[in-house]
Amino acid sequence: MMQTFLTLSLLQLLNCRTGNSKAGPSEMVKLRLANGGSRCAGRVEIHYRGQWGTVYGSYWDLQDAAVVCWELGCGTAVSAPSWAHFGEGSGPIVTLSVKCSGTEAALRDCESAQWDHYSYPHSYDAGAICSGKSELRLVGGMDRCSGRVEVLHGHQWGTLCDLYFDMEDAKVVCEHLQCGTVNSIPGGARFGKGTGAVWKENYRCLGNETRFWFTHCFFMFVLVAVQFSFR
Repeated sequence: MMQTFLTLSLLQLLNCRTGNSKAGPSEMVKLRLANGGSRCAGRVEIHYRGQWGTVYGSYWDLQDAAVVCWELGCGTAVSAPSWAHFGEGSGPIVTLSVKCSGTEAALRDCESAQWDHYSYPHSYDAGAICSGKSELRLVGGMDRCSGRVEVLHGHQWGTLCDLYFDMEDAKVVCEHLQCGTVNSIPGGARFGKGTGAVWKENYRCLGNETRFWFTHCFFMFVLVAVQFSFR
């Protein structure tokens, strides 16, 4: 017990000294979720510098998991378990003290301790449980939480019309994507014209729904642009 306490205390001290950094821009990075029963749930594993490793789950939270889910095309984050919830991994610890804002397009873009191969215990391995395949996205903005709203219907992405789109509708999209509060809803194809179908379904959002698919929103779909400010 005393040895474990001393090990964790040493790691916390090391976390303070490593500072915040990102993966080297020239380094090839792969990401996967392991031992969760599907590709969209499990222990977060990173292939970095030729070897698969894990993420030490100190300070790991839903915003960090949200970036992992987005990067893997697995929708939104449902939970962010740590403490080796999906079993202890093997290989090195690649990074720790991850601090994503939630808007990053990839885990490598988040602030964290220096990416490397650490010989830390795997008892804190971070995990993620995602909602599954993404059916709603923002395209053409500066990050994953700004841009043109696009909806997947069947196997085809389509766009929405801003004719009736208001703040209440935007709040639901924002909540669905775990992107915080709405900053603005610029129209007129602010983020460029979309391609593919223009959906004809009708919706009317009240603004208090947590998922886009369980709303009663109303649109006459052509194109819409929404920009969010995370938290």
